[in-house]
Amino acid sequence: MNKNSNTFLYFVCMVSAMGGLLFGYDWVVIGGAKPFYELYFGISESPVMQGVAMTTALIGCLAGAMVAGALADRYGRKPLLTTSAVLFTVSAIGTGLFNDFTLFNIARFIGGVGIGVASALSPIYIAEVSPAPIRGRMVSLNQMTIVLGILGAQVVNMLLAKDTSVAENQTWNIEWGWRWMFWAETVPAALFLAMSLFITESPVFLRMKTEKSETHEKEAGQSEVFQRKYWKVLLLGLVIAVFQQWCGTNVIFNYAQEIFAGAGFDVDGMFINIVITGIANVVFTVVALYTIEKWGRRTLILIGASGLGLIYLTLGTCYFFEVKGFMMVALVVMAISVYAMTLGPVTWTLLAEIFPNRIRGVAMATCTFALWVGCCTLTFSFPSMNAALGSSGTFWIYSGICLCAFIFLLKRCPETKGQSLEELENKLINK
Repeated sequence: MNKNSNTFLYFVCMVSAMGGLLFGYDWVVIGGAKPFYELYFGISESPVMQGVAMTTALIGCLAGAMVAGALADRYGRKPLLTTSAVLFTVSAIGTGLFNDFTLFNIARFIGGVGIGVASALSPIYIAEVSPAPIRGRMVSLNQMTIVLGILGAQVVNMLLAKDTSVAENQTWNIEWGWRWMFWAETVPAALFLAMSLFITESPVFLRMKTEKSETHEKEAGQSEVFQRKYWKVLLLGLVIAVFQQWCGTNVIFNYAQEIFAGAGFDVDGMFINIVITGIANVVFTVVALYTIEKWGRRTLILIGASGLGLIYLTLGTCYFFEVKGFMMVALVVMAISVYAMTLGPVTWTLLAEIFPNRIRGVAMATCTFALWVGCCTLTFSFPSMNAALGSSGTFWIYSGICLCAFIFLLKRCPETKGQSLEELENKLINK
C-alpha cells in the first residue's frame, strides 16, 4: 500500500473506531454520575431502581445489537455507523436534560441502541477494510478508543464533581453536576456524526452485494447462522463474547463507588482511584496494539482468563480479611491492566475474524447481542450478589468463571493472526 492509501485506511478506521470512543464514554459516565442522580431522583435507597437506571442503556444495547447485523448486511456498514452517531447525540442531550426518571431512562435506552449498533459494526468495518498483516492491530484501535472514552468519562466526572464535604457543592452535584457529565458526550458524538459522512463503504460488503445481485442470492438471515456447519464457530464466538463480560472486570467501572467504598475509600478518593484505573486501561491497551500481532490472539486470551482468575481469587481473599487501602487499589489496577491487554481488544478482534463473509454481519450481531446479555446480567446482578455474598464471595465467583473459560478456550480457541478472512473461512468452516 502507498502512503496515501495507508493514510486513508487509518482515517476510515479511526472514524469507525469513534463509535468505540462513544461506547466507552456512554457506558462508564453513569458510574460517576450515579451518586448524584440517585439522590436527585430519590432512588438512593432502592436497589431495584438503581439496577434499572444502570441497566436501561444495556437493554438498548441488546436492541441495537439485535438489528445491527441484518440492517448492515442489507444497507451497508456506513449508514448504520452514521445512525449510531445520531443516537449518541440525541441520548447525550436528553439524558442530562430530563427531570423525570422515566424520560431519563428512555434517553439512556436510546444511547444504548447506539452502543449496540456501534459495538457490532465498528470491528466488522475495520476488519473488512484492513489487510491481514495488520488487521488485529487495526481492530484493536476500536478497543483503544473504547478505553479512551472510558478514561475521558472518568476525567470529566472527576473534574465536574465538586468537593462533597461542602454542602453547596453537594447541592450543585445533585442538581447540575451529573447533567454536565452526560452533556459532555455531545461534543465527540457530533464529531463522529460529521466525520462518518466522509468514510467509504466496506469493500467486502460491496463485493458481496455485487455477487448476490449477479446470482440473485438472498441476504443471510438469522436462521442461517444456526446451520450445523456454523455451530462450532458460533459457539466459540458466543463463549468469547459472554466471557468478556462475565469475567467481572466491567463492574469495576459501573460500580466503582461500592467497590472502592468496600476498600475503605470515600467518594473523593473513589474518583481519584477511578482515574488511576482508567490510565492503566489506556496504557495496557497500547501494549495490546503491539502484542496482538506478535503474541497472537489465542495466547493473549488465555493469559487474560488465567491472569484474571488469579487476581480475582486474591482480591476476594483480601475483601474477606478486610484488607484496606493501597493493596486493594493495586489489585484492581492489575485486573484492569490484564483485561485491557487481553480480553478487551482480543474479543472484538476474534469476533470480527472467525466468521465467514456471508454471515459475518448477522453472526457478529448475534455474538454482540450475547455480549450485552452478559453485560446486562452482570450489571444487574452485582448489587444483589454483593449484598448477599459480600465482595469476597462475588469476586470468588468471577474467579471461578475465569477458570472455566480458560479450560474451554484452551481446547477450542484457534490462532487467527496473519491470515486473510478467506483463509480463516476455509480453516474454520470449510475444512
